[in-house]
Amino acid sequence: MAKAARSNPGDTVVVAQGLTRIFKDFWMRDRVRAVDNLTFEIRPHEVFGLLGPNGSGKSTTIKMILGLLRPTKGRIAVFGKPPSDVATKKRIGYLPEESYLYGYLNARETLDYYAKLFGIPPKTRTKRIDELLEMVGLSRAQHRPVHEYSKGMQRRIGLAQALINDPDFLILDEPTTGLDPIGTRQVKDLIKRLGERGKTVLLSSHLLADVEDVVDRMVILYGGKKREEGTCDDLLMSRTRSTVEIDAADEALVSEIDEIIRAKTHGERGVIRVSHPRQTLEEKFLDIVEQARAERVESSGADQGEVAAFLSGPAEGEHLIESLVEAGDDDALPPPEIESPDEDKQESAARDVLADLVAPDEPPQEPTAQPEGARKEAPNQDRDAKPRREAPPPKDAAAVDQDVIGSLLDGADDAERQT
Repeated sequence: MAKAARSNPGDTVVVAQGLTRIFKDFWMRDRVRAVDNLTFEIRPHEVFGLLGPNGSGKSTTIKMILGLLRPTKGRIAVFGKPPSDVATKKRIGYLPEESYLYGYLNARETLDYYAKLFGIPPKTRTKRIDELLEMVGLSRAQHRPVHEYSKGMQRRIGLAQALINDPDFLILDEPTTGLDPIGTRQVKDLIKRLGERGKTVLLSSHLLADVEDVVDRMVILYGGKKREEGTCDDLLMSRTRSTVEIDAADEALVSEIDEIIRAKTHGERGVIRVSHPRQTLEEKFLDIVEQARAERVESSGADQGEVAAFLSGPAEGEHLIESLVEAGDDDALPPPEIESPDEDKQESAARDVLADLVAPDEPPQEPTAQPEGARKEAPNQDRDAKPRREAPPPKDAAAVDQDVIGSLLDGADDAERQT
């Protein structure tokens, strides 16, 4: 794997100087020194390994990077800001050692919940969920409640939620815990691809075989202190032996090679061991699985998917189009409200009641005598129609107000007389 280029200190993702964390007891006495004077830096676009046995301070260091714990001594910065800065949280994805998920939610609802926390628009949210479920192999089990998942399946959905916001800095604490060899290989391949595509990854593990193939640089901890730091080649390369690999050779050829080496070194060196290379148990296991899949053997476990497309980093033009589409959806005007006939009738009735309350009371008028000729019905008038009541002439608003005020004053005077 290509080594990350050294960057300026101001461009580093994480910088820790003299980092120390001491846990105290009830009487404020030093109980555990979890991290002791730790100094390191994580550069952009590299896969950084934080290694060590259980209890060496890996999880405590991660919690200080996330701002969940405050260091007792020393300083730490993430993206050039304190870990407590809220703005940096949107750029970080975190998979804890134990996946704390809501058991009554299914996989799709779980990812949708975390995507809403980051404020991801609906269309982008749906697309990312589909891609992540396919990537972690849970498309067929996406509608099952999470509490029915095995530990390995919960780790898969936990990895998906850590990637839902397309983070610049991904923190994975024991990501392969509970995974079968297939899932372990998928996680390792995913970490490699994320590193190749510009993501910065912090990988914490005590399983050294899972880390050796993917990290660019590493720090090995023990007792909270840094014991070694460097690249895999610097730390693992043997300086005392050399290996020459050739095609299968018989004993005669090996003897001739041994004589040549001894002649060149005056008998000080020779062939130490001749062996035939063999594949690892992991490679053998994966070969069997691939052969079974080629034969279309059914399995109820998780599927194998490709890396989600949005994690590969779309082109700048695609980002622009996506942002314009999302902005158009958010700024769209709501449809015009259409009033129903029932609402019109209710408003008309309310106006009539209001007019009756405001209008002054008038004494009933006695009917006047009319001549017999006037009682004849008009030729186009309906005989069953009721006589139309004439509306009172509109009064001045000021006069109406005076009448109302006067009635209130009269009522107050009557009340005083009674008392």
